[in-house]
Amino acid sequence: MSDDNSEQPLREVVAGQLRSMILGGELKPGQRLVEGQLAERLGVSRNPVREAMRSLEATGLIEVVPRRGAHVCTIDKCEVHHIQRIRTLVEGYAVEQAAQRQDPESIGRILSCLEDGRAATERGDPVTAALCHRDFHIAVEEAAGIPFLHQVLDPLRQQTELVFSVVTDSRGDITWDEHQAIYDAVASGNAECAKELIRQHIVNALETFEQALESTAAAAER
Repeated sequence: MSDDNSEQPLREVVAGQLRSMILGGELKPGQRLVEGQLAERLGVSRNPVREAMRSLEATGLIEVVPRRGAHVCTIDKCEVHHIQRIRTLVEGYAVEQAAQRQDPESIGRILSCLEDGRAATERGDPVTAALCHRDFHIAVEEAAGIPFLHQVLDPLRQQTELVFSVVTDSRGDITWDEHQAIYDAVASGNAECAKELIRQHIVNALETFEQALESTAAAAER
């Protein structure tokens, strides 16, 4: 393994490499992931591979099933489309409530996720950026102050983490500019604006993801 990333913990380097292999199509949706084979392929021991797979599971790229091992998550384009549309409705309501509620501590957590995510993108750490993206949306949800909202949104979010992993990686600063606008609207109490911004953010993510799928399919045919 190259020393170019020597300042990063090895598990983060390995996570970044596995993520690139998944998003680049080298590791296919549904493909079984064997620790020993990946460790040999990347020139590392099994421990950093195991730790990297745990972090990628949190971003929705990998699914680990007890006693059956790990595999790359699969994507159903139609299912993703419907889930994202549902998210625009539910998260629109959540961000509207967050803007009206104006809880300083909750709004501070939203800002922290935004700043950490932008910093991760700027230093070239897509795994952390994807996690911060997820945490930003969770922070908005918590800022709404509706106890059962997490139970509604979390299953939907888990099924579409791969979408936002692709989008966060490909759109870079544009994604965080959209998050900045959402934060500004929430912090200023502009509920209608915040609702429209998060709706458009999710729609933009879906469109970018669909374009990425089409590009991958076209490349495979060549």
